[in-house]
Amino acid sequence: MTQDELKQQVALKALEYVVEGAIIGVGTGSTANFFIDGLATMKDRILGAVPSSEASARRLAGHGIKLFDLNDIQELPVYVDGADEIDASLAMIKGGGGAQTREKIVAAVARQFVCICDASKKVAQLGRFPLPVEVIPMARAQVARELAALGGRPVLREGFVTDNGNLILDVHGLQIADPVALETRIDGIVGVVTNGLFAKRGADVLLLATPTGVETHQRA
Repeated sequence: MTQDELKQQVALKALEYVVEGAIIGVGTGSTANFFIDGLATMKDRILGAVPSSEASARRLAGHGIKLFDLNDIQELPVYVDGADEIDASLAMIKGGGGAQTREKIVAAVARQFVCICDASKKVAQLGRFPLPVEVIPMARAQVARELAALGGRPVLREGFVTDNGNLILDVHGLQIADPVALETRIDGIVGVVTNGLFAKRGADVLLLATPTGVETHQRA
């Protein structure tokens, strides 16, 4: 199977976690796009969706799915999104698409976070994928120095601005033995908006696409 076929397979499996008659949190990225396309087949059975990016909002709206502002929602039953890396504890690196801040906000409101990805994203230790860090533009150089002091090599994502009007530093070469501690440490750097570690609020369920079918992993 191709990687796109695996992504589509796992995205369709995630439809089983959609709560009918509810508002669904929807993530960003290529696998989330397949989920959005699948969600369109049952759009008359949900109230609508809260998107985690402008790109997802456009795709949802294109399918005629009603959009809700998170400020008008107290709680979401489920949030479905992909990951750039995920480990056995279901901690993740996200932000390859630059949407990690809004993704983290929507995930914080959801009772259940369902991560959908193909088997290539499952790793023994996070850090092979560069860690995205969203920064206030005037703090870029200072934050880069702090990230370098942590042992990483921050690289500005050229020509990219987040939906929030900020920049992304992609941090290469980190050995992430303690994802919760590193997430907390980086978020404490003045000028950082959010980093792409999802460890303090990791996934509750991982749906992992493999050539032999979709595996289901639950947070311990």
